[in-house]
Amino acid sequence: MTPPGFDTFLGIDWSGSKSRRLKGIRVAECAPGRGAPRLVDGPRPGGLWRRQDVLRYVLDRGATGERVLAGFDFAFAYAHHDAGSYFPGLEAAPQAVRDLWAFVDRHSGDREDLYGGALYAPGSPVAHHYWRAGPRPVGFVERRRRTELACGAVTWPHPVFKCFSAANVGTGSLAGMRLLHRLGDAAAIWPFDALGALTVVEIFPRLYVRRSGVNPNRLFERPEQVDAVLDVLAGDPYEGAPLDSEDKLDAAIAAAALRALSADAAVWAAPGAEPAARWEGWIFGVESVKPGAP
Repeated sequence: MTPPGFDTFLGIDWSGSKSRRLKGIRVAECAPGRGAPRLVDGPRPGGLWRRQDVLRYVLDRGATGERVLAGFDFAFAYAHHDAGSYFPGLEAAPQAVRDLWAFVDRHSGDREDLYGGALYAPGSPVAHHYWRAGPRPVGFVERRRRTELACGAVTWPHPVFKCFSAANVGTGSLAGMRLLHRLGDAAAIWPFDALGALTVVEIFPRLYVRRSGVNPNRLFERPEQVDAVLDVLAGDPYEGAPLDSEDKLDAAIAAAALRALSADAAVWAAPGAEPAARWEGWIFGVESVKPGAP
């Protein structure tokens, strides 16, 4: 396919925290060309964002007539290929990805700001699928999507059903699925939909740094190495507000990576080699699964 042209690229580092003050959400933007990414302040004191703020911001940008590519750092779905179900053993379990998003939203109830922690709380019909605290539960299976298995050739994403510790992506993914449910038809959600004026993709900033040959650990403390990553991503050295946290750095790197990778037809075509992508999604920039891979 011919790579689409976009007018702006938004890298969004996400958070699933139930806190009202979400320092972990950061947004960065790149324009076409080589210009370095810039951080975008949120509407809350100190330039912070809440999840609903990000939802409104992305929808507003999509309504301007621009062609917007927005990347979110959370898993868009759960594994499905391994058991033929997102939640094996659950009667009437969701079988299509939009049904999954609706299921997550429905069972989250009226939790504030898209918080999704009710899915793994006691009383949830799917709580036993999650690792929510303490030692690894007896019988817990670390299920992986096909895109995560392919990504492991470079760097492994954290398990999506693990919902505790600072590095967990599980709670953020639950909040993210609630956001995807609310985007509805206002955005094309890749790779499930044909591309649109507002296209949303799943990102993994650590992957982009690893592929540049730079060690991602505490990269925000090494500005010269940040510029090395941006150079690999066909971008100019960074000159904006300090990237003094991992969240700010990830948003900036993601915006630059979206711009660079969106010009590569192979990136857009990668999910086509993996039938499971229609249920599980695909991380933008992960290579196609090799033929015959388990």
